Amino acid sequence: MFIDTSSALPDPVAQPEFYDGVAVKRGIAWAIDVTVIALMVVPAVVLTAFVGLFFLPFLYAAISFVYRVLTIAGGSATWGMRLMAIELRDTAGRRLDLGQAFLHTLGYTVSWAFAPLQLISVILMLATERGQGLSDHVMGTAALNRRAI
Repeated sequence: MFIDTSSALPDPVAQPEFYDGVAVKRGIAWAIDVTVIALMVVPAVVLTAFVGLFFLPFLYAAISFVYRVLTIAGGSATWGMRLMAIELRDTAGRRLDLGQAFLHTLGYTVSWAFAPLQLISVILMLATERGQGLSDHVMGTAALNRRAI
């Protein structure tokens, strides 16, 4: 049996419980997060006397970026991920810190800005043993089932 010695992340072959259903859970968590962020955008638009409607995509992106960085830095998972009982871990198996959360969110944001990158990320999540997206592959992070941790 192959053991990945380059990472402290659980081996997906020897310990599949860490990765079972993670890709689907990430998709559901993403939908939850999009809803939460949209609910945050509404008061922001109202507080800007509806001027925020003129730059709504940028307002949404800014709120999304801050939300993702702060929630990932605060518990290695967004609120959607927490509801789905998954969290991100780095190569050493640790929770992500503020710098790592920032870089992970930056990678996510860049992949959304360029549709081919997002498509590649989704394919990687569905096709790789650890269910890692493009940002995860670049950073060496992975989403794990929290119950298995």
